Amino acid sequence: MSDYESKRVSRRSILKGVALAAAGLAAIPVVARAAGTVPKASMQYQDHPKGDQDCSNCVQFIPGKTATAMGERSVVAGPISPKGWCVAYVKKG
Repeated sequence: MSDYESKRVSRRSILKGVALAAAGLAAIPVVARAAGTVPKASMQYQDHPKGDQDCSNCVQFIPGKTATAMGERSVVAGPISPKGWCVAYVKKG
């Protein structure tokens, strides 16, 4: 067998590699979203403000449909009260 024949890559192995790469790329947004949030207990989340600090004036808060509706945080899992607070609080500037 020549060097050329021993280094040749089959079409099947190329297609398998492309399929695996495509599946890996498709999973990135799901993994990134899941990895970006942590449980409320880990962030010391509470449903009431800490002084003048509350979720509604935090840069990471994603508001609900109304000013009093539950929203989300980019770092905390689950629904978040606009009047809540956690250790990830960063005042809107």
